Parts: sequence; C-alpha cells; structure tokens
Amino acid sequence: MALRPTWTSRSRTRGKILDAIRASRTISRVELAAATGLTGATISELVRELIDDGLVVEAGRGAPTGGKPRTLVQLDPRARYSVGVQMERNVCVIVIVDLAGRPVARTSFRGVASMPPDQALPMIASQVDALLAMAAVDRDRVLGAGLVSYGPQDRRAGVLLSPQPSEPWLEYPVAERLAQSLGLPVLLDNDAAAAAIGEYWMGAVDRRSTYGCIYMASGIGGGVVVAGDVYRGSSSNSVELGHMSIDVNGDPCPCGNVGCLENYAGPSALVRQAAAMPALAERLVPDPDSADFLTEFARIAAAADAGDPDARHLIERSARYLGAAAVTMTLLFDVDAIILAGPSFAKAGSVYQTVIQEEVDRRTAAWRTHPVRVAPSVNGPDAAAIGAAALVLQSELTHGRTQTGRGPGSHARPVAAVADD
Repeated sequence: MALRPTWTSRSRTRGKILDAIRASRTISRVELAAATGLTGATISELVRELIDDGLVVEAGRGAPTGGKPRTLVQLDPRARYSVGVQMERNVCVIVIVDLAGRPVARTSFRGVASMPPDQALPMIASQVDALLAMAAVDRDRVLGAGLVSYGPQDRRAGVLLSPQPSEPWLEYPVAERLAQSLGLPVLLDNDAAAAAIGEYWMGAVDRRSTYGCIYMASGIGGGVVVAGDVYRGSSSNSVELGHMSIDVNGDPCPCGNVGCLENYAGPSALVRQAAAMPALAERLVPDPDSADFLTEFARIAAAADAGDPDARHLIERSARYLGAAAVTMTLLFDVDAIILAGPSFAKAGSVYQTVIQEEVDRRTAAWRTHPVRVAPSVNGPDAAAIGAAALVLQSELTHGRTQTGRGPGSHARPVAAVADD
C-alpha cells in the first residue's frame, strides 16, 4: 500500500528556498525573500540550515546597490548526486548528475531488451555501481536513482503496465528490485516526463512557465511541466502523444486505439515507409523487421541530411504529423514553449524543429495570444536519463526530503512508494 509522506510545512519551505537558489544560480537573501514571498527572518534561518547541511555555500558579494554589498549564496554541486537510468527497447543509458543537474559520468550498453527483468535489473545495478566507482562519487551523497521507460506504468507501485520489451516485464516490481540491488531509493517514471523536467532543472526554461516536451526515441511520448511540476493526470500516465489518434479510420494499434501518431511519424513507421519505397530501399536497405528502430532511423536521417530527396520527404512528413501533435499540445495546455527531446530528434532535429515551428505558427495564429517557441533539448540524446536523475533531486530536495548521512543499503524501499504527487 502506498504511504503518504510526513513532510512538514517547514521542510517544504526549505525546498522552496533551495529551488529558488537552484534556478537563480547565485542569489542574495534579500532577492530570495522577493522571489519566494517569505520573510527575511525565515530566509536567514533556513539558508543557515541549508549551509549547515552542506547543500548551499556562500559565494562572495553582489554588486553594490548603494549600501553594503549583499552576500550571495549558491548550491554546492558536489553536496549531493543522483543517478538516472533510461531503459529503451535496445539500449540502457545511465548517468550520474550533481546537485546542479550537470552530468558527471555516463555509460550505455545494449542487451536489456533481450533479458527477463530478474537478469536485467542486477546487470543495471552492477553498471551503476561501476559508474559511481569510476566517477569517485561518495555513495553517502547519492540520493537515489530514477528509472525511466516508455509505456503505461504505476509509479506508486513501481511496476510497468506493459508487456514490453517482453511479457515477464508486465507488472514486475522493477523499482523495488532495483532498489534492493542498489541499496538506494528508486523512483519509476515515464521517459518523456523525465525529459521534460530535466529542462527545468537545468535552467533552460523560466521556472514559472508552462511548457511541453515531445520525446522521440524508438517511440513518441510527451510531457507537460507547469511551474516546475510535471502534469500527471489521475494515474500519472498523461500526455501520451504517440497514441493520440490522428486518423479515426486508421489501422489498429497494439495500445487499443486506432490511427495512432506513432504509427505514422515514429521511427519504426519511417523504417517501414522507407522499405516500401523501391529506390530508397535499394540505397539504404532498411530492415522493417529489425527491433533496433533507432539505428535504422538514424540511417534515414543521415541520408536526409546528405540531401537524399526521398529520405528528406519521409523526415519532413513525419515532422508535419508531429507538428499537428504540437498544435494539439499548445491548444490543450496553453504552453509557452515546446521542447524536442530524445535520441531520434538528436539525429534529425533541425528539420523537425523548423517544420514543427512552422506548423505551430501557422495553425495557432488565429488565437493571437502569445508566441510558442519550439526548441531542442539542452540535454541532447540523454534527456530522459538526465531528467530521471533530476526527478530524484526534485523529489528528495525541493519537496523537502533532505536527510543526510545515508549509507549504502539503508534505503531499499523505492521512492515511488512515498512520492507526493
């Protein structure tokens, strides 16, 4: 049974201050009071606590403003770390990030999709252990690990609700078992939601804004962030753009819907379309039966970038479909920006960005409310893994859980079981 947190209003206030410091990089106590609406006495007391806990350090003096220069504070990036694990269909990416959200170590490997979870998760844990050792990160400073993947899931129970990559993964307690192997808390989440919050943690968007993220790896996902919090919906499985129906008479999708966007614009769809074009198929020899959609899609993207007209046509048509999804996201959530994240956008991002921006501008002009910026993710192809680590930082720090002195093996219960939505 999911447990509710016992965080106090004081711990939430600490988190609010910590988040304002993170967003500003360096800031004075007076500026913190203005940014948070808290009293100067509260700011002074809690900033002192954060300094005593080693999370915040003083960073010199600000520019003179007519009186005594104000003392600035900032996060100590080395005070805490978190781990991000992205499980894709054919590859697993692991990153370690510091308190500022900056990656300090990375590794990736293949083979997870071919394994049952009771073999794959210990392998992931061993890779995390090796990466922490290689980066010389003090394990007592590691807050936990974020594990992200695609498809529906139960975040609180820490289980996947899809039989992918194979049947044994369905309802397997992935968060709990990985937490046991690592001796660290594990938070399960959606890869697109993680990629979205990663932009916020890295300071790439205004902390008060509402923005969307379209995430494309081997499939298509989406996320929306409102003032620093991911929009979840009733079961935390919201904004599944890849399974938005764009053709009511389209082919059935394994998800149960018909005419899903992913089946027209996703990497696997483009591989099938390329194989059905004789001239392009002769040049690229795409394998529509391959499970490695990312590699096959990368070849199409490279051909388009090199000037192949047929490959370019496929990429642009995919981008038009995704433009329609971006327009829908804009109209539903009134976003300020749409971020394009994931390894597939990293392969052909310039074409997608240009075409999606054109579609958004053209098809939302009548609303005349505000411009919507379409931009690439600052976190590149590792956006989901970095975002997974950022979700842990957010859950543990800005939501108030800033306990210190954690040793290995002391937190086998997954964060997912206590996370506050």
